[in-house]
Amino acid sequence: MEVPARPGPDASSLSAHDRVYRTLRTRVMHGELLPGQPLTLRGIGREFGVSMTPAREAIQRLVAEGALTMSGSGRVQTPELGNERIEELATIRALLEPELGSRALPRAHSALIDRMEAINSANTDAVLRSDAVTYVRTNLEFHRTLYLRAQSPAMLAMVETLWLQLGPTMRALYGRLRRNTPPPHHRMILAALKAGDEPGLRLAIRTDVTQGLRHLTQ
Repeated sequence: MEVPARPGPDASSLSAHDRVYRTLRTRVMHGELLPGQPLTLRGIGREFGVSMTPAREAIQRLVAEGALTMSGSGRVQTPELGNERIEELATIRALLEPELGSRALPRAHSALIDRMEAINSANTDAVLRSDAVTYVRTNLEFHRTLYLRAQSPAMLAMVETLWLQLGPTMRALYGRLRRNTPPPHHRMILAALKAGDEPGLRLAIRTDVTQGLRHLTQ
């Protein structure tokens, strides 16, 4: 006698979960949510027009990635990072990101550099407009565009997890510094890429990813 197949997950539920997850993940990474900002299943369900199940699954996935925190009572919010945690994450970035840049360097063709220069122009424009979210987004896009050329997906996934945890903090940092000029290290990264200068590229990336965060621990 043939045993009936067990029904699989509902496709619409999976689609809803993925939509909620990806949208919230992007918001956290780009600093659209401030440190300590609470989220509720009811609020997420109402905003996205989904039931509690996909909202809960998306939250659980983001908590596992460190993009959100959950207290013992079930309260969910974006990370509020102390000085020690910020220093730890900055140290990990300083180890991983220069390595990704170094691996990308042999594949850094002129079209890639042109693309990064265009992103950096958008980053500069965001500074001039005091647009914190666009500043964080274009800053990460600048780095990710380069790191994709490293062809090291596992290492890039680790770095993106760090960006997720730091997104709200990076937004807070922008508001604290009140920048009116773009960070200079992007130009140093571009110059090192054009020159094929691997030590210079490592130094420029390491300085860029750590210097700003240090302002939060002072």
